[in-house]
Amino acid sequence: MSKLRNKQKGASLLTIMIYLIIGGIFFSVGFKLYPAFWDYKLVDSVITDVSQDRDELSKPLTRLRQDIAKKFRINQITLPEKDSLVIKQEKGVVHFDLDYEVRVPMFYNVDAVVTFNKHYEAVKP
Repeated sequence: MSKLRNKQKGASLLTIMIYLIIGGIFFSVGFKLYPAFWDYKLVDSVITDVSQDRDELSKPLTRLRQDIAKKFRINQITLPEKDSLVIKQEKGVVHFDLDYEVRVPMFYNVDAVVTFNKHYEAVKP
């Protein structure tokens, strides 16, 4: 039993370095992907607000598109493609189809692709 008391316990320097490297990689990936998810949350917020606002929905589609574009400009949001947000009206229901992807460079020639796809519906008053 006296032999076991003399052994040191705890993490070695190598173990601590491995934990720091793994933690650094996760932190770096999260730090690089955060802006894409933040922009998506802003886009989702704008479209949800518009789809729930009766005054906005009573406007013609061209005016509705202009108002959404203004709100994107105010929030400094740019969608990657022009057809990322499709707005259609069928039988008194306005459909908002959001579908786009963002390519984020990670390390050297490794990229992460984040895809966002959501459908909104709103009944015109």
